[in-house]
Amino acid sequence: MAGMAIEDRRARERSARRRLITATARRLAEQEGWDAVTTRRLSTEIEYSQPVLYKHFSGMEGIVASVAVQGFGELGEALATARAQAVDGRDALARVAQAFIGFAHDNPALFDAMFTRTTTLAFAAEDTPAELNASFAELRAAVDMVAGPRDPDTLAEVVWAAIHGLITLDRSGRLRPDHRAARVELLVDGLVTT
Repeated sequence: MAGMAIEDRRARERSARRRLITATARRLAEQEGWDAVTTRRLSTEIEYSQPVLYKHFSGMEGIVASVAVQGFGELGEALATARAQAVDGRDALARVAQAFIGFAHDNPALFDAMFTRTTTLAFAAEDTPAELNASFAELRAAVDMVAGPRDPDTLAEVVWAAIHGLITLDRSGRLRPDHRAARVELLVDGLVTT
């Protein structure tokens, strides 16, 4: 019995260290950008040696992946909240698109971890983390409401890509900032078949 208690304590401690490393990486990235997040900097910030970091993560890609999984969990919640407030399919799609864009705007470093940084995450695979699947499922649920005879999975992928493209181009200053809402309207109008 004592052996099990020790193992439980060790597992809790490992989990707590992993959460601390992830939270510290996220905080640094949000404050200073991902270039500031190195294993050396993390080990200094959390006062663990670099070998301790490598016991929990194979490298920076694993740390970024851990941050990204958190982000997908939060994105999934934001999309679910947006979809729940909708009155119909068109409204659901518009609200979900706006929530996705708002999430990216409010969490630029997190968005980078989720979509632009190299990670160890696999998308659309057997070992895809539940948080990634859940956030995509929320988008797909909104798309499903307007898909009609179109394949909702493929349509959801196209919508995901379109929203991501709008976010990326807007963040890099390549789109007119005063037309953000109009772009979402055009996207939704183009997808809704009535």
